[in-house]
Amino acid sequence: MDIIQLFPLIAIFAIMYFLLIRPQQKKQREHQAMLNTLRRGDQVVTGGGVIGKVTKVKEGESEIEVEIATGVTVRVVRGTITNVLNKTEPAKA
Repeated sequence: MDIIQLFPLIAIFAIMYFLLIRPQQKKQREHQAMLNTLRRGDQVVTGGGVIGKVTKVKEGESEIEVEIATGVTVRVVRGTITNVLNKTEPAKA
């Protein structure tokens, strides 16, 4: 009898996990992978809607430099990058 009473609670938890928690974790992993693959020359969009070209990326740091106009470079927190519009090809060794 006790298992029958717990079944709805378990079912609700399973539905919440598969509809809310799991997709959000997947989206977060994809965003982190995108941030880790940023490199010079990529055209990006920041959280504030500013579009610019990445000019400097240092591994292990939380900031990157983005050129938003000719000769105008700003430092941006890496986590505020929401989208990469154009990816550059890696340099040939």
